[in-house]
Amino acid sequence: MTLFSSVTWRRLAAGLLLASASPSLAATPGLAATADALKVHYAVTLIGLPVGTAMVSGWVEPSGYRIEASARLAGLASLMSSSKGAATATGGMAGARVAPASYATTSSNSTMSRTLRMAMNAGTVSGVEISPPFDPSVPRVPVSDTDKHNIVDPLSAFVMTVPAGGDLVGPGACNRTLPIFDGATRFDLSLNFVGTRHVETKGYNGDVSICSARYKPISGHRADGKATQFMADNKSLEVWLAPLAGTRVVFPYRISVLTMLGTTVVEADEFSVGPTARAANSVH
Repeated sequence: MTLFSSVTWRRLAAGLLLASASPSLAATPGLAATADALKVHYAVTLIGLPVGTAMVSGWVEPSGYRIEASARLAGLASLMSSSKGAATATGGMAGARVAPASYATTSSNSTMSRTLRMAMNAGTVSGVEISPPFDPSVPRVPVSDTDKHNIVDPLSAFVMTVPAGGDLVGPGACNRTLPIFDGATRFDLSLNFVGTRHVETKGYNGDVSICSARYKPISGHRADGKATQFMADNKSLEVWLAPLAGTRVVFPYRISVLTMLGTTVVEADEFSVGPTARAANSVH
């Protein structure tokens, strides 16, 4: 399995790479009436070696949102594989929660390409199309109708809100469970506050919340999947969340995941928010 295989890409988008990212992109006090544009460029390393890049961009306003993400191998890794992936999510707002409407992702390598499209209505999946479909002979934990209710797709879960009155850096930024369905697998991502740190990169200079993360598979995964069991037992998952000034929103700044190949780190090296919601404490 390559770094950006179809399964790994969906987990990357959810994590990108966990948190990847649940009530999110919410229309909360402090969110401007006009659309807020966000663009974050990430460097991806494996055991400290550069292996890829990723980009997340989009906009959010009280009536809706659109988030796009892409990732590809780079450096020496690109000489061994041409794997890449992209995803898009759109939706509206329902009070203080997102109402996802669509999610699409495409992953490809030198031998094949797979596209997944999912339609939703207020957190309930109304349709999924996967082309080509996954091998039906592979035993998977069945996805029930219940598993398709009260969920968010990986990208709609990517930007998270902090309850009114809570500190943008602190426990309120982290403590939550994200009910993710990516069109094929249902899983929870639980985040818990462990501390803070000061960081600086192009476009952002300020404090971030450090959250430990745990992955809980629900359905859709391989019944005998060693990678799934490894991730379920994995306690070496961490997400850093940066606040966006003028909003109650936090966004993944850094994600660290111990994989079966070593530790993968996805870290922002350029952070841009304009013009009505600038990154908190930004000095660039």
